[in-house]
Amino acid sequence: MHYYVYMMASNNNRVLYIGVTNNISRRVYEHKTGAIEGFTKKYNVHKLVYAEKHESIDTAIMREKQLKGWLRSKKEELIAINNPDWQDLMPL
Repeated sequence: MHYYVYMMASNNNRVLYIGVTNNISRRVYEHKTGAIEGFTKKYNVHKLVYAEKHESIDTAIMREKQLKGWLRSKKEELIAINNPDWQDLMPL
């Protein structure tokens, strides 16, 4: 099984959300449709801008915590390296 650490952004890229999941398609769909109450629904964070795959849940959770500890500027750099135009990587 694979696990994913991902970043979602609001349409204007002002709000970022970092999460971890074992099913990236399902989880992004839940964010985009507001199926689950919480941060992403409240702040309209519906655009997948970054994702990375891990082989273990422990590694994925460690990476999620690492990214959450970064300054905003460092998160933006990581996104820009992999997705310079901040395109939605999983449009509906």
